[in-house]
Amino acid sequence: MLTETESIEEFTPRQNAVLETALRLLVEGGGGALTTARIARAANCSKESLYKWFGDRDGLLAAIITYQASKVRVPGTGPLPETEAAFRENLEQFASDLMTVLSGDVSLALNRLAIGQASRDDAHLGRLVLERGRRMIGQRAGALLEAGRRRGFIRYDNGDAAFRTLYGLVIRDFHVRQLLGDTLTPEEGDFSAQAKSAVDQFFALYGTDGTARP
Repeated sequence: MLTETESIEEFTPRQNAVLETALRLLVEGGGGALTTARIARAANCSKESLYKWFGDRDGLLAAIITYQASKVRVPGTGPLPETEAAFRENLEQFASDLMTVLSGDVSLALNRLAIGQASRDDAHLGRLVLERGRRMIGQRAGALLEAGRRRGFIRYDNGDAAFRTLYGLVIRDFHVRQLLGDTLTPEEGDFSAQAKSAVDQFFALYGTDGTARP
């Protein structure tokens, strides 16, 4: 089981604190609160430091999304699971983290803001959310699925399709309902149990008898 968050990008503890401050401002005040002046004041740092670390406002937004996505834990460059039980555990950790992160106030605020800007000619935030959030998570989870395929725990012909199936089994309609203001039931909010159920369903579709394919 993973014991710590694996980052897509390396941020220093000070930068992490600034990004957490920016996320709090986003939840409290929406996209209009994400100005360098407000973030610098709230995080007790200079605007020069923000520009040095993250570049312009788009760079800051990209860092915020990357930081948020890094909270979904997926094995990276370390040892990959050697047994089916360990592989299942990693998938369940991923599924639980994914539901936790997407159901949080930060992700809901980010996605609502991106959706609100999607009809504009320059829907830049939506592209950042896709590139630095969904696709980065997909790439890392895809590597885990491929490791499971190579070891014979699962089989598939198309890795992207397998990931989309897993993602759909995990998220279902939860996130859309929450974006629209719905509240999850206590049963739905038990992410550990929901993650196990989703992984069981995934294995029902993609599982093997444990014998690796040539």
